[in-house]
Amino acid sequence: MKMDNTNDRVTLGLLVGNRGFCPAHLCDSGREEILAVLEKNGIDVVALPTTETKFGAVESLDDAQKCGELFRQNAGRIDGILVTLPNFGDERAVANTLRWSGLRVPVLVHAFNDDPKIMTIKDRRDSFCGKMSVCNNLHQYNVPFTLTRLHTVNPGSQSFLQDLRDFVVTCRVIKALRNLRIGALGARPTAFNTVRFSEKLLEQSGISIETLDLFELFGWVNKMKDGDAAVEAKLKEIQNYVVAKSIPPVSLLKMAKFGAAVDRWMRDTKLNATAIQCWTAMEEFFGVVPCTLMSMMSNMLMSSACEVDIMGTVAMYAMARASGRPSALVDWNNNYGEDPDKGVVFHCSNLPKDVFVEKGEGAPVMDYQEIIAGVVGKESTYGTIVGRVKAAPFTYLRASTDDFAGKIRAYLGEGELTDDPLKTFGGYGVVKIPNFQKLLRHICENGFEHHVAINPTHVCAGVKEALGNYLGWDVYHHS
Repeated sequence: MKMDNTNDRVTLGLLVGNRGFCPAHLCDSGREEILAVLEKNGIDVVALPTTETKFGAVESLDDAQKCGELFRQNAGRIDGILVTLPNFGDERAVANTLRWSGLRVPVLVHAFNDDPKIMTIKDRRDSFCGKMSVCNNLHQYNVPFTLTRLHTVNPGSQSFLQDLRDFVVTCRVIKALRNLRIGALGARPTAFNTVRFSEKLLEQSGISIETLDLFELFGWVNKMKDGDAAVEAKLKEIQNYVVAKSIPPVSLLKMAKFGAAVDRWMRDTKLNATAIQCWTAMEEFFGVVPCTLMSMMSNMLMSSACEVDIMGTVAMYAMARASGRPSALVDWNNNYGEDPDKGVVFHCSNLPKDVFVEKGEGAPVMDYQEIIAGVVGKESTYGTIVGRVKAAPFTYLRASTDDFAGKIRAYLGEGELTDDPLKTFGGYGVVKIPNFQKLLRHICENGFEHHVAINPTHVCAGVKEALGNYLGWDVYHHS
């Protein structure tokens, strides 16, 4: 299975370690083996050519300068660095290369296996020992790094391929979150203290928030004409996105204008994702819900969370970029009968259509928002996306800013979206999570929110490494 499952192909800088008293020919064969594995798995590479150093490896200070400069020149391309040790390797050269490159990207440290049948001076690698020295120096240089599951491992093994898959996820998450710009549209709903957050703590991780008042956005909308090109284009996009046969044309037009205004705002302020207010000013004073437009954005990996849940957006976006598939924001909402490891997830809803079943009962359709309709009337709440989340493996993630401790905390884990029977409204599904009651206790005891981001893939290991090891967040992995 190739790992280039997003439009953003990952590029790794390859650093081949060498040590003079070790058999250098292993660097030649090892480099070729690693390059073949990376190519087979759809990963682009920046590496020293064999014309620059012996076998394209790094041993001396001169080698380290050459490799560091190559990486620096390709800083805009390189998402992570793979350090591979076909023999013991020179630990100082590795550390100096990374320092002189100036890059702040994830680093995977890999060491080849020795073969006990050929442990002569000609073929003995000693990578087992050399890896410890490299890691020791990286620790001294304050360079965070990632380890393979096995201390030494052959590049063609399934174990290393999984290490590589996880590392690709880590690289994608770090690239996505550093310099992430999220738009907060509207004020936090008064009743939702749960979505409070610290902009300053997010800024320390490179995540910026751009705010916009609903009043200003509605001002832009009011200046639009029904026949404006942007409005007509957005209306067509909505109609092509989801079945909307029961929706009044006037409501669809309002959604199109709202969507065109949001598109302009995101373009002008260079936003990657959004969190939008909906309860209940938009329904009372504009006459639709924003759910369809948010669903469309999330489906294009531009995650959009409701109730101005910025931290929900962060989690959604991290997993969407990790997997190349849309994330949804849901409530941990109900028990499922008497099964302690199952529960119901729900929102009312703005879930991206790709998470729903494709055909038959539960396929997504546009409808009105049943909960809010009881307060403001059905005619003012058209625009939700109603459907059943399809069965799939999934990863869940919640991030939260802990202002008292001055840090960002998160929990994550993996489970299963099931096809257990369920009759309800909105966007809904049934989850099965091992030792679910322990997770629920952790959520409550640590003050986490009732919202959680879900993604229909298993990307937990790579996401955890990105958030914990490279961003320094306090991460609980439920397993």
